Amino acid sequence: MTKTNTPQPGARSLAEMKEFASFEAGTQRYVRRSLDVGLDRRDAIRKWSRDMVEAAAIKAQSAVYERLDDIRDTIPDDSGLEAVEPFMGPLVTVSAFDLGQDRLPCFAAYRFLYERLLGPYVRPWLPGSFCAAAALPHIHPERRRVLLQSISEAAATAPGWSNREPAFYPDWVEKVPESALPH
Repeated sequence: MTKTNTPQPGARSLAEMKEFASFEAGTQRYVRRSLDVGLDRRDAIRKWSRDMVEAAAIKAQSAVYERLDDIRDTIPDDSGLEAVEPFMGPLVTVSAFDLGQDRLPCFAAYRFLYERLLGPYVRPWLPGSFCAAAALPHIHPERRRVLLQSISEAAATAPGWSNREPAFYPDWVEKVPESALPH
């Protein structure tokens, strides 16, 4: 019997769950909310807003995320420069919005979200879009430094990227009342 190096779907899901669990609670919440907005899974305002300020932020996010379909449709098949302009500008704009919300503290959280929002074929473009968005002047200089330092050399210089679909999409989890838990 030969052993392959291809990770099994269960192992992939578990690894992605572990990665998601490593993010701070606020980052986890923002990723789940963003997936609801970006993938149109449910009424994000009803599910996620705790006050008028948060409802307004979700409305703004919905407006920015209207570009996601166009971004998905224009992901370049190769690195030809003629395909970059119509794709990269909108991707950097949406990325700048998300990084400006101060809920994605590092490249790993950004990559985790965007692989799910846009699919696996966006992976080669994520280091560049992250760096471009993180370097924009609307990000506070100290935060800019932290964001840009969060991308590893391996991520920035990867020779290739997987085109495997993400296996785990975090979702809303209802709180279980303590009275319903076994004692």
